[in-house]
Formats: sequence, C-alpha cells, structure tokens
Amino acid sequence: MRHSDTPIIDARGIYKRYYIGQPNELEILHGIDIKVYPGEFVAIVGASGSGKSTLMNILGVLDKPTEGDYYLDGVDVAKSDDSELSAIRNQKIGFVFQTYNLISRQSALKNVELPMLYAGVNRRTRIKRARELMEMVGMGGRLEHNPDELSGGQKQRVAIARAMGNDPAMILADEPTGALDTKTGRLVMDIFHELNEKHGKTVVLITHSPELAEETQRILTLSDGLIIGEREGAGHAVS
Repeated sequence: MRHSDTPIIDARGIYKRYYIGQPNELEILHGIDIKVYPGEFVAIVGASGSGKSTLMNILGVLDKPTEGDYYLDGVDVAKSDDSELSAIRNQKIGFVFQTYNLISRQSALKNVELPMLYAGVNRRTRIKRARELMEMVGMGGRLEHNPDELSGGQKQRVAIARAMGNDPAMILADEPTGALDTKTGRLVMDIFHELNEKHGKTVVLITHSPELAEETQRILTLSDGLIIGEREGAGHAVS
C-alpha cells in the first residue's frame, strides 16, 4: 500500500560500467529507472546474471552508479561523501542477505544491537529495542545464543531483527530465503509481510523466484541489465 506520493527510491537512468575506458569495458546496467514509494512491497526478479546484485548494491548505497541519478528518501546519493553514505546506509536501510552476515562471536542480541551501536544509541535503549525486536521475530528465547548455535531460519530472523534496529526507511532483502527450506522460507516471508502490513515498512525483495515475487504488490523484471517488465503481484493472502 502506498503511503506517500514522494518516492523513497527514485533512480533515473542508472548505468553501471566496470573497467571504464579499457578495451574490456563492461556495462552491467544499461539505463534503469525505478521508483518505489513508502509502504510498498516490491520485488525485483531476474535470473542469475541479470544484474540484480549490481542493482542491489546501488539501491543499497553500497556502490555508486557510473551514470544516472539516485535519490534515497530525498537524499542525492551522488552528491554524498563516504561518511554521509555510511550514515545513510545505517539509518535509512535495513539489509537482509541470503548469507545472514551475522558476527559469529557475538550473541544474537549483540548482533541486533550493532546498527544501533554504530548510530550512537545509548546502551539501555539499545538493549531494550533489541529485545523487543527479537520478540517480534519469535526469537525471544534465543537472546544469548551465538549464530553457530542457531538454525538457518533462526539466523535469518535475527538478521531481520537487526535490519529493523534503527527503524530504517526501507528493508532491502537480497534472496532472503535462498539458503532455507520451503517451510522456513515461508516463516521468513511471513515476517516481511508483517513488517509491511502491520508496521508500514517499505520492503524491496530481490529474488530469482517468481513464486516469492508474486506475493508482493509490484514486480519489476530485470533481464540483461534492463527492466523489461513491470506488473502487479498477487499480494499476500492473509491467513
């Protein structure tokens, strides 16, 4: 459901090239336009090699486009320096990756606290919010467990709680169920739907799975570095 007419993601004419000026110059993205509005649940779907990872890195402010304009929640990413980009990533984007990216020597609770620690949130507030987020994803009984003591699905739920730490403008989920079995993947997708429907979070799901994409409100199809189609998804059947 759209909550505003001002896009949270406003990407225009995005090109990404590597080895610029060299004989083996490679263009991965060939001029992409994307708008995502607050409160939407959008899927970007494409096969391996379609440019999904490159696009995700740009949308997630992990990389800059070679050409084009990208405004994230009104901020001109191209005009931001590295420290500003780091702050944008920490405050405005909650990342959920296929590989979880948890710190193995830290407890689940400490992992969830981490983005808030970087943002300068005081310890008491940090711990309280981390506990609440762990409860929200059904992991309240696993606060002191290290990641290697958790199953894949439990790790991903911790990762989702961590992504919500600074109450970001959007959640960017890159193949979040890719390493999980069907039942566990279903549980993880249900959490994303809850974040979107009950908490109003903007969710961008990057996936190769047409079935998962179909659950979202809008599907953008990426092929060979171009958006070749856009359509409505079936949305989430509330059980």
